[in-house]
Amino acid sequence: MGANDFVTIFFLVAAVLIFFQLRSVLGRRTGNEKPPRDLYGSADPVNGPTPPDAGKVVTLPRRDTAEEEDRFAAVDAFTPAGTPLNDSLREVSKTDPAFNPKEFVNGARMAYEMIVMAFADGDRKALKGLLSREVYDGFDAAIADREAKGEKVKSTFVGIDKADILSAEIKGTEALVTMRIVSQMISATYDKAGTLIDGDAEAVAEVSDLWTFARDTRSRDPNWKLVATESEQ
Repeated sequence: MGANDFVTIFFLVAAVLIFFQLRSVLGRRTGNEKPPRDLYGSADPVNGPTPPDAGKVVTLPRRDTAEEEDRFAAVDAFTPAGTPLNDSLREVSKTDPAFNPKEFVNGARMAYEMIVMAFADGDRKALKGLLSREVYDGFDAAIADREAKGEKVKSTFVGIDKADILSAEIKGTEALVTMRIVSQMISATYDKAGTLIDGDAEAVAEVSDLWTFARDTRSRDPNWKLVATESEQ
């Protein structure tokens, strides 16, 4: 027997041994095996296997009258339903579902104090984030004029007596809300020589303003900006 014959017999024996080894591990079919499990559905003895996608359909909620009323609950709690103000605030809420008039007023009160004090201090950086471009330009011009004359304003913010929403509307994608804000302040303006030229350094004065805030409802930025100012005095 040559060397080649010996190698052939060796591999033949190895193949037989491997076959029997695999058979002992994997087993043999006898005809009594259980059917394979359906990993993607469940069996139904009447209607057969459940389709793989059954039970995965997402039913979208239907908006009924009750849901619509819940949506306006914050508006109705703020002002009586059926009034012109309520109707206009509902329109804002339709366009901006996150709008809550009570929270808006609280935010406007804080913004009012920040804007008034930033203007008195000539803080342009603080004003930029709170004002529209047009209003900022007006405030900036007034501050620049003051600086050119060497004038200084000293103000003390006492507090806000009233902050009421007067009207609201939607113009295109922009929501606008106008407020009347009545505040108490101490304000005095001095020239470059330190002489009082306007206001009173000790007396508390009442200030009544009409301010309009706006927000683009398409924007992800939730903040409102001051877009118009008017003094009632």
